[in-house]
Amino acid sequence: MIITSDKDRILSNNLALRWLYNVTFIVLAFTGFGQMPIFKRYYISDIPGMGWTADFYFTHYIHYLGATILLALFAYVSADFLLLGKKKTKLTTSAHVRILILIGVVATGVLRVMKNLPDVVFSPGFTLFIDIGHLGFVMMYFLVALFCLILKSGWVERKSR
Repeated sequence: MIITSDKDRILSNNLALRWLYNVTFIVLAFTGFGQMPIFKRYYISDIPGMGWTADFYFTHYIHYLGATILLALFAYVSADFLLLGKKKTKLTTSAHVRILILIGVVATGVLRVMKNLPDVVFSPGFTLFIDIGHLGFVMMYFLVALFCLILKSGWVERKSR
């Protein structure tokens, strides 16, 4: 864990945590597509070194591990902002939009985890709704994140005095 002594420096400026966030999202996107499963169907698993992508359960566990890391990052960033950053910074409009979409991603992801439990049974229609909702929120997040990257819209901005 990286701890900075400079209290004015907020988490969004922490390069290592931004890198971890981005890598985690890439891993989640890659393993999420593996849950469909497309890697064997489209011969991606036949590429040397990519054979592991055909193993549904392996990609499933990697996806869960990535989701755990992402939730831990969310908790850390939220606590850091609320405890240290809120006094000097505020969330941008784009941050509010991204947070709402991420809440949708997490909520549908939790429902997908529940669906995989042995004692939980959802109707086929609701299961399809969860699956399409999860994929839709993820695709929406990536489009909004790309839009914000192009516009250079950050998550936080300094409060005016």
